[in-house]
Amino acid sequence: MDMDISTSVTRPPDLYGRPRSDSFMQKLAAFSDKAVTRLARRSTPPGRPPATEMPAIRELVVATKQQEAEDVVSLRLTAPDGGTLPPWQPGAHIELHLPSGRKRQYSLCGDPADRHRYRIAVRRIANGKGGSAEVHDTLGDGVRVAVTAPRNAFPFAAEASVLLIAGGIGITPILPMAREAARRGLDWRLVHTGRSRGSMPFAAELAELAAAAPGRVFIRPDDESGVPEAAELLSSIPEAGAVYCCGPAPMIDGVRRAFGGSRASALHFERFGPVPITDGRPFELQLGDTGRVLPVPYDRSALDVLHEDLPDLPFSCRQGFCGTCRVRVAHGQVDHRDRRLTASDRAAGAMLPCVSRAPEGERLVLEL
Repeated sequence: MDMDISTSVTRPPDLYGRPRSDSFMQKLAAFSDKAVTRLARRSTPPGRPPATEMPAIRELVVATKQQEAEDVVSLRLTAPDGGTLPPWQPGAHIELHLPSGRKRQYSLCGDPADRHRYRIAVRRIANGKGGSAEVHDTLGDGVRVAVTAPRNAFPFAAEASVLLIAGGIGITPILPMAREAARRGLDWRLVHTGRSRGSMPFAAELAELAAAAPGRVFIRPDDESGVPEAAELLSSIPEAGAVYCCGPAPMIDGVRRAFGGSRASALHFERFGPVPITDGRPFELQLGDTGRVLPVPYDRSALDVLHEDLPDLPFSCRQGFCGTCRVRVAHGQVDHRDRRLTASDRAAGAMLPCVSRAPEGERLVLEL
């Protein structure tokens, strides 16, 4: 699927019930990236030359494309020369720069120990923005594609007790976490939900994992067991265990609401889909000197409105952290809600329209 990542780490909230600040997440992501690189370098097997630093964008080739479930394909990406690739740890993702110019981010779901292949899985979204359809229809064996180096904004901390919850294609970052938990001998459980067994990817691999670790892997198709309640999903967590959750927004929201009543000590989640708009107010966008004014209603993002008028406007995460959709505001007050721009960026007029807005009735004049 077109994967739009939103990540958060929720430890017991502060006295006011507020989540941790964005600055906390930025520091965590930066620390994770550095720590992963150091750990991977230390764990490079003797006799194998260390991988060179991967450029910001590098061309890889689709080695194999495989059907994993209904409307889900996996791609294995390798270096054209067969060389080693930069290391990654469970929870990491890469960004594909597709031939059309679209950019999409996908979790790595293979084996971190395999330094010669990256694996991703993509669900086709019928009414999406075209990224998933392009992957399904145009990327095949032998096709070259530009890829960014792995980044990890959903790091697996490997707490002693963990509950892993995946919804549908959300199994992609969770599967490597389960294997890592098993390798480390942690007290872990994995619950995979989905519409039906046929729609849930990596069934064979999950069956192998379940056979090797009896009583730890639970498959919950909605058409067999009913749609589970969030409290039910959390009920199997060990005392003071950590929860890792990835999937559609309704599932994430349900788990977040039920978290306070569970025995869990920490919640880490990765969201598929745009950030829900909260406290949205209507405002306007003026397209430079053209004089065209686009109204942005309270329940839509500025990016969605802009994209209807400017279909070539680039975007990727739709969560306010990748910076792909960046525009410049020449006039008007911006309500910044991103996690990417610095104070100097904002002072210079930068805005990420995927999440940022304006006060009610304000008109933002964009430089185009």
